[in-house]
Amino acid sequence: MPAVTISDFAVLPSIERPAPTATRRPVVSVTSAPSGFEGEGFPVKRAFAGVDLRHLDPFIMMDEMGEVEYAPGEPKGTPWHPHRGFETVTYIIDGTFDHQDSHGGGGRITNGDTQWMTAGAGLLHIEAPPEELVVSGGLFHGIQLWVNLPRADKLVTPRYQDLRAGQTALLSSADGGALVRLIAGDVAGHRGPGSTHTPITMIHATVAPGARLELPWRADFNALVYVMSGRGQVGPQGTPIGAGQLAVLGRGDVVEFSATADADGRGQRGLEVMILGGRPIKEPIAWAGPFVMNTRAEVLQAFEDYQRGAFGRELPHSGASALAG
Repeated sequence: MPAVTISDFAVLPSIERPAPTATRRPVVSVTSAPSGFEGEGFPVKRAFAGVDLRHLDPFIMMDEMGEVEYAPGEPKGTPWHPHRGFETVTYIIDGTFDHQDSHGGGGRITNGDTQWMTAGAGLLHIEAPPEELVVSGGLFHGIQLWVNLPRADKLVTPRYQDLRAGQTALLSSADGGALVRLIAGDVAGHRGPGSTHTPITMIHATVAPGARLELPWRADFNALVYVMSGRGQVGPQGTPIGAGQLAVLGRGDVVEFSATADADGRGQRGLEVMILGGRPIKEPIAWAGPFVMNTRAEVLQAFEDYQRGAFGRELPHSGASALAG
């Protein structure tokens, strides 16, 4: 169960149902995320694997971290590593991560918090579970999203946004069956707290069994729907979708999906889903490891700058990454 929730959706501002004449976005593709490991060995699902970057633009990569119940001594993070040319967004649904970067940003993110790091010209950072979580074990679940920067902003000064769970805009669906957590962007006149270089919308929604969510969507944005748990249907044709699957949607004014009704009596918890959209940058992408630039020469320059120490230096870290191996 996500840490940020509410028992009565009816007390929240409601998203009005879009007009019947609005164009519902059709499903272009549904893909399944392969599992892998990141950093020092924490489990992830590669949500965008196999999807053409042209359909994802301005997004580059998204990993679902967990959901995993760690035993004592098992929690893991990442060692110090560089980034340049994009933004990393780490959203912790349940659990705790400590972050630190060489530009002075960082802090603890937990239970609905979001860390928004604009790497820009380049920095080093580290993400690790706190020592008490390593000792005790516990639930860990989150999302890391990479958002591309346009050519004009590739080398901006790094910036860190610490978005607390309480800042997230909470909304309900028109039928009262869905909780919408608006992290960044605008939906139906409501705004999330994240400040972005590239215009995007980022939402985490919980949809009760049998409920439906219809979201007005900017026509100049793309639209992606990723299911973290549960089963449902997406798009005007009711295309089936389930845990670990990503739907790429076509053009239109409305993103719509629903959670499968609890017809078998097993008490399923509904649909947990990430909804993303952004205005495509439509620029060349040269991507190698932790650097996302426009040309191969710029990527090679990033490696050279990193090797000569231009991204800063590793700092003493209070987290427990070293204990997690």
